[in-house]
Amino acid sequence: MTPDAVLGIDIGTSATKAILLDLAGREVAAASQSYPFLTPQPGWVEQDPEAVWQALLRVLSDIVSQSSGYRILSLALAAQAGSIIPAGPGGDPVYSMITWLDTRSQSVTQQWQADGTADTIRRLSGWHPFAGLPLPSIGWLRRHRPDVHAAAARFLGVADFLIHRLTGNFATDLSAASEMLLVDVITGQWSETLCAIGGVNPGMQSEIGWAGRQVGEIAADIASLTGLPAGTPVIAGGNDQPCAGLAMGMTAPGKVMLSTGTAWVLMSVVATPSPEAAPPWVNVYFHAVPHCWLQGQLVGGFGATVDWWLRQIWQAPDSDGPLDNQRAYEWLNEAVRCSPPGSQGLLFLSLNGPSQVPNAAPGGGFIGMELVHTRADMSRAVLEGCAYEVRWALDELRASGIPVEELWLAGGATRSPVWPQILADVSGVPIVVASYADWAALGGAMLAGWGAHAFASLDEGIARLQPPVQRVLPNAALSTLYLERVAAYRQVARAVNEARTLPSQREA
Repeated sequence: MTPDAVLGIDIGTSATKAILLDLAGREVAAASQSYPFLTPQPGWVEQDPEAVWQALLRVLSDIVSQSSGYRILSLALAAQAGSIIPAGPGGDPVYSMITWLDTRSQSVTQQWQADGTADTIRRLSGWHPFAGLPLPSIGWLRRHRPDVHAAAARFLGVADFLIHRLTGNFATDLSAASEMLLVDVITGQWSETLCAIGGVNPGMQSEIGWAGRQVGEIAADIASLTGLPAGTPVIAGGNDQPCAGLAMGMTAPGKVMLSTGTAWVLMSVVATPSPEAAPPWVNVYFHAVPHCWLQGQLVGGFGATVDWWLRQIWQAPDSDGPLDNQRAYEWLNEAVRCSPPGSQGLLFLSLNGPSQVPNAAPGGGFIGMELVHTRADMSRAVLEGCAYEVRWALDELRASGIPVEELWLAGGATRSPVWPQILADVSGVPIVVASYADWAALGGAMLAGWGAHAFASLDEGIARLQPPVQRVLPNAALSTLYLERVAAYRQVARAVNEARTLPSQREA
């Protein structure tokens, strides 16, 4: 009997990655294909939708070529959200995809902040509109490229654009659609009010529903291009970050995930959506787990901060070449081990400004520097400063009624032998770490299996497919020290922010 396998596909910002797993969680095949950004003007970050589509076709062909002896039971996409494709009635793009990294719509969001539109968007969608998200980008097109806006009968996310290409159906899931800022976070329907803000026809938008439902089958022409059997079920996946959270087992309140890339994003599961009850800087949106929602917030650009620190301290001053990241991180980790917890009283304030202070002024640095402090103390203070911001955010979540039992860690910080322990000691909760790279694709595979009835529940899919994990426990002996250091960090961060904020900004 031919064994079954499920296919999860991560449509990322810079590459598409796919993993094919058998129903016991063993990897059968993997493939990836990158695509470039287009930057025609400063602040503009676009992509060619056709390049993303061709990358998906190549990845599917690669997977099929490696999967001899297995039946691909189903597939699901875990797609980047926050990017938008203006398309004609038949789904063909009429303009480049404007990505979430694009900042051309900043003037639009500033106007919306001033006239109250931003409050309406937050109340209905759960999201604060900022430059790069789809609704502001659509607003920019309406204002500056009315020809493109008029030609766009549909505004598609990456997920529904690719689902249409694979199946002929216009369909997407709630977790991907909600980041467009056009969906009512309570009803799960395209909002007439939000669509009117962007001049979008809700009747021409894709059919939406929870992740895990079947949204079509591989069409015959796609079968001939990729080798996938025609009729292979295509299951609604989700936004890549919620899919990663699903793969980590974030299916109920109390589960919190920290994504540690260039930017650090904190996500927590909530049972009901309530933008009004969430802290004002937190976004509320649909999970890839049916009947669950997420609260998410940017904690800081700590990946960029550490890269900056490595370049300044561990790079030869006369070197014009690229930083040897592996060696630099090894030096950093060794230095941190040489400094005691608390960094001998040295504090490092986030270069982004305090994440839990509304409208914080950017800028930070070292506070309390003395002659006794070494490069090792400074290095440890940088990592502890990031951890203090995370603890501050976790405390705000608890204050808003969200339990925090443990913290799942994904991204660059998982590769450090010292940073997860610092995060555990400072946060006071276990840190869950797995040396696995493709969490979003794994979440897609779980949804593909559940949607095709290979698993009786998502929990069964998690139990079968999830890789082994390690729990890093907090050192109870350091609890009092870090409580004091976190309190000092907050006090100093607020004072420094107050000193850096212009009088006109304080009054605003």
